[in-house]
Amino acid sequence: MKKKVIVFVSACLGTALVLIGCNENKAADTAGNSISKDSLISRGSYLVATIGCGDCHSPKLMTPRGPVPDTARLLSGHRSNVTLPAVNAAALKDGWALFYGENTAMVSPLGISYAANITSDSTGIGNWSFEQFTIAMTKGKYKGIESNRNLLPPMPWQNFAGMKSEDLKAIYTYLQSTKPVNNVVPQAQIN
Repeated sequence: MKKKVIVFVSACLGTALVLIGCNENKAADTAGNSISKDSLISRGSYLVATIGCGDCHSPKLMTPRGPVPDTARLLSGHRSNVTLPAVNAAALKDGWALFYGENTAMVSPLGISYAANITSDSTGIGNWSFEQFTIAMTKGKYKGIESNRNLLPPMPWQNFAGMKSEDLKAIYTYLQSTKPVNNVVPQAQIN
């Protein structure tokens, strides 16, 4: 009887050790395998579309149904060859913010801000590290450099401050995969 109990206990311990080992290996495999680049790009594309990044960062073409994104210049920011029309300065004194028709520039009492080129081109964010991207998106720093000026409205960086790192990584990976569009966006004019 004693021998049967020892065999039974040994079998139970052995099974438990195998199960624990399998679970540890599964956890190690899950932790060790990062999400594929294609999955990150797909997730990032989804997030960029649903968050509406192109609403400001994509120049528009006017159609009979209103403005639509210029598909040749998606996410390339305010067009470098477009000068803003004269602005009613009196309206700005009353606290108004005025948006350019393509929605790529805003004039406010703070100054003039232009939507950045966020394509993979070197005139966009093509040379940025993920750390720079994270700093820009979560701390609102121009070009993702801590010592630079703050990003101006309407960039809603505060909305991204609490975003999960894996979602930021997906957005970054997607943007790094976009068609590069050479477009040097004008510098902000701060009042």
